[in-house]
Amino acid sequence: MVTLTRIYTRGGDTGQTSLGDGRRVGKHDLRVEAYGTVDEANAAIGLARLHTAGTPADAYLSRIQNDLFDLGADLCTPEQENPKYPPLRIVDAQVDRLEREIDALNADLAPLSSFILPGGTPAAAFLHQARTVTRRAERLVASLAEREPVNPAAFKYLNRLSDFLFVLSRHVNDRGAGDVLWVPGANREGR
Repeated sequence: MVTLTRIYTRGGDTGQTSLGDGRRVGKHDLRVEAYGTVDEANAAIGLARLHTAGTPADAYLSRIQNDLFDLGADLCTPEQENPKYPPLRIVDAQVDRLEREIDALNADLAPLSSFILPGGTPAAAFLHQARTVTRRAERLVASLAEREPVNPAAFKYLNRLSDFLFVLSRHVNDRGAGDVLWVPGANREGR
């Protein structure tokens, strides 16, 4: 467990931060951008939870928020052989759980006839926001993985999470009945 006795350290006052292995990098480093965006997705999920309290959706999101801290820890610690202290890593079981939950939630939804516009209930709107931030995190991790090794399960987790958030947004939108559908070309007449 982590114990924080001081919130500020002054260590970042020159534009650098420490990675999980102790190495100092610029705060604009791609790895920092990646796990920072995971943190942003977590905050967006927290906003969605303001509208899901006491529901099964809230239990899913609570667990995911914890997973996202695991993911942040994973991403902030570069891969290395035989580390002195084994870092926390996302594992395939976490990805598998998301897949099972996606399948269970999706079974209750009508098939899509169009793309969905973000909206509907406040919970669904915030879940769509979290989904788009998760997609950005996924793009950043993909870029990072082109430069240096990244835990494959971490990348898969982000990919499944964005799918999960999409399906859950439909679920909290009255099982899809409240979805706002895209109507291609609806405003082309200029009215």
